[in-house]
Amino acid sequence: MAISPQKEFSIDWAGRKLTIGTGQLAQQANGACTVRYGETVVLCTAVMGEYKEDYDHFPLMVDYEERMYAAGRIKGSRFVKREGRPTDEAILSGRLVDRAVRPLFPEHFKNEVAVTTTVFSLDSDNDADVPALIGTACALAISDIPWNGPVAAIRIGKKDGKFIVMPSYDETNSGDLDLVVSGTSDKTIMVEAGAKQMTESDMLEAMQLAHQNLKPVIDLINQVVKAVGKTKSDPMKPKNDEEAAKRAAIEDIRQKAWSFLETKRGVLFSEQLKTKADRKAGVNRLKRELEENLESLGISKDDRKKAESILDEFVDSEVTKMILDEKRRADGRALDEIRPLGTMVGLLPRAHGSGLFERGATQVLSAATLGSPGMEQELDTMEFQGTKRYFHHYNVPGYAVGETKGGGRGPGRREIGHGALAERALMPVLPPKETFPYTIRVVSEVLGSNGSSSMGATCGSTLALMDAGVPISEPVAGIAMGLASDEKAGRYQVITDLQDLEDGNGGMDFKIAGTKNGITAIQLDTKTSGLPWNVVTETLEQAKKARLQILDEIKKAIPAPRAEMSKYAPRIVSFMINPEKIRDVIGPGGKVINEIIDAHKVEIDIEDSGLVMVTSNNAESMDKAVKWIQSLTREVEVGEVFEGQVVRIMPFGAFVNILPKVDGLVHISELAQGRTEQVEDVVNIGDKVKVVVYEIDGQGRINLSMKRLAEDYKPSERDTKPLRGDKPSHGGRPFRGNRDH
Repeated sequence: MAISPQKEFSIDWAGRKLTIGTGQLAQQANGACTVRYGETVVLCTAVMGEYKEDYDHFPLMVDYEERMYAAGRIKGSRFVKREGRPTDEAILSGRLVDRAVRPLFPEHFKNEVAVTTTVFSLDSDNDADVPALIGTACALAISDIPWNGPVAAIRIGKKDGKFIVMPSYDETNSGDLDLVVSGTSDKTIMVEAGAKQMTESDMLEAMQLAHQNLKPVIDLINQVVKAVGKTKSDPMKPKNDEEAAKRAAIEDIRQKAWSFLETKRGVLFSEQLKTKADRKAGVNRLKRELEENLESLGISKDDRKKAESILDEFVDSEVTKMILDEKRRADGRALDEIRPLGTMVGLLPRAHGSGLFERGATQVLSAATLGSPGMEQELDTMEFQGTKRYFHHYNVPGYAVGETKGGGRGPGRREIGHGALAERALMPVLPPKETFPYTIRVVSEVLGSNGSSSMGATCGSTLALMDAGVPISEPVAGIAMGLASDEKAGRYQVITDLQDLEDGNGGMDFKIAGTKNGITAIQLDTKTSGLPWNVVTETLEQAKKARLQILDEIKKAIPAPRAEMSKYAPRIVSFMINPEKIRDVIGPGGKVINEIIDAHKVEIDIEDSGLVMVTSNNAESMDKAVKWIQSLTREVEVGEVFEGQVVRIMPFGAFVNILPKVDGLVHISELAQGRTEQVEDVVNIGDKVKVVVYEIDGQGRINLSMKRLAEDYKPSERDTKPLRGDKPSHGGRPFRGNRDH
């Protein structure tokens, strides 16, 4: 049987060909396609399962699967060569796709949907995440799965003051911006960004440039849909009369529940519910009243449970109406008002730095730990091989949200995503390795969560790093912005400092972090069909005002990074050596460097550039180790005086060891004033002698003199001429040649 041919649809996009292929691979999925950009190729599939009547949420699963063969690599582990659990990078890419497509599924849709992206090929220029998002949008669009797309995605970079559409890895890593935008040609659905303190106006310009370049991709997907797209199914439609009767009964109960809740309009928020506990108690009270009402109508417990989601819809509606109509929030705050702030540093006596950040009921304790360069995290992923010197870990135990969930299960996707966001927000302000060679780990423990604990972790990280004495260039703060909207009526209201009940349908979670100078990170999720430009613009401006207010609060706790690190933090001395001499420090089989480490209980890291970093908690030991390394690598210059030991005697002179593995010759005529008959008349092996370097010849050989240090020394005619051959002296040129005569 012949393999099915593939239909291909292509456009030239940002200097490369973008090709969508269908019909050949994964034919049993509801929708499947490949996307190729450069030599990066991904397969994207969408599969729909059964209707889950008892679910109170939409069961969407999004997986982004890396394959090491895609980059022509075998996993570095000696014992496990198969890909295991998703890497953090794969989880973050999967979340990127999820956040872009989830808002466009129909309301009340409860069929299981599994979206899978598999990276088949990865080149050295093009990240697979944008092709994955484009492919997922196409797979959903051509499938029979209900979905209100398509959308497209794009990456924007900035380097040397110019924006770059779909930058390469190198352009992104060396530039000032890494922005991914997903949306329609005129509305924004998802944003992920890291930036080096970019102004709001520049960020808005970058996002607008992204939208200008989305339309060709959306047109391409529509072309594919027109050619091969399936008719959309209606999973909500009952399969038979029995199922129709069940659904009609549930809908009838929902209508009865809504009618009762209508009688309670204005009651739930008639008073200010200042705390999360107040609001939770108010909703629970209303839930009990609804339960009692439905029970009085003779509705069974199981059927009442099926209608419970109507209460969430009612509360969302009440919150939105109150904000839009009355410009009022449940806790009485103004629309642009931040909840009470609190900051503190130095809580943990043995941590190298710690900070506590509070915003309303959100409370985050962050702890910073400094380590040697050798403690950097090794990266072995499909995309990256190398090391990482700064990493942020984020934990949310059950008690943070008043739940009985146990611990010890490891971080979930949400925790990894929020931790990465706070990490990205701080990276642009970290000192370079050359001036601060420490490995830096920050752990944020979320002790209370109610509205953007990830931005709380960003603020807590800033406090902890400054308390640890890490010389960050600027403090970083973050805020989550929300939205109340009525899309049908075209009404909206941006709100500052999102919390619990305000994150419902028609809303958004627009997290923006940065310094006083500009934005360092953005993450946008929305529960709308997309944000118009006026909402995006207003949000950026309103968020800046909030960010500056939080930065002022941070400076009250600690105005600048501490000048001195904790006494428990290791100390590092860094210095440069000639890269050619690295082998002299390491020695055969690591013999020399291990001898230094064992003798002085230090850690030593050497980079190919010649950067040497010595880490120790003992200043005296570190100083001795540094001097040892410097003696192995230092450059000998004419005029230097050494106290050396005679190690070898020849008829024409004595060889004196002046540095480890560095000997120089004291010619017989340079031992003493006047004529010397035999070398042994002046020195013997083992003698300690004082010598001066008076010449480094053309072959790099070091010539020493004892007599020239004598108080009564008088130069003779012979002393003014080179002693070896006819090559002139190199004066003060540093010694770089062979160490052995």
